[in-house]
Amino acid sequence: MRARHSGERMRSTIGRQSLKNACAARTAKDSLTRRTGSTRRCEAAASLLMCALLTACSGSPSVGILGAYFPDWLFCVTGGVILTAVVHVLSYRRGYGSWLTPPAIVYPALTALFSIVLWAVGFNL
Repeated sequence: MRARHSGERMRSTIGRQSLKNACAARTAKDSLTRRTGSTRRCEAAASLLMCALLTACSGSPSVGILGAYFPDWLFCVTGGVILTAVVHVLSYRRGYGSWLTPPAIVYPALTALFSIVLWAVGFNL
């Protein structure tokens, strides 16, 4: 019986010491993370700014075709590639194909240009 009582006393002593250590650690941590008024205002302003900037990301721009939804940029890029191919064919038929050099720079630039114009005209106006 004696061993049992001394074990209980030892357990309660360890419990009290760990509780004191935990309280001491908590107050030290609280004093390190205490914020001033200007810090709180800065955090509130940053939170408000992030909320205002991220509200535009709420909807996904997509087009429904026969029950499937496709992003609108996919149609714009496809249209840009088709228009670039049309410009290529027309320029070589009329003899202006040599003006589109170097093709590794000109054709991707034309594709980007046509894609952005299609996106601006078709989906933003």
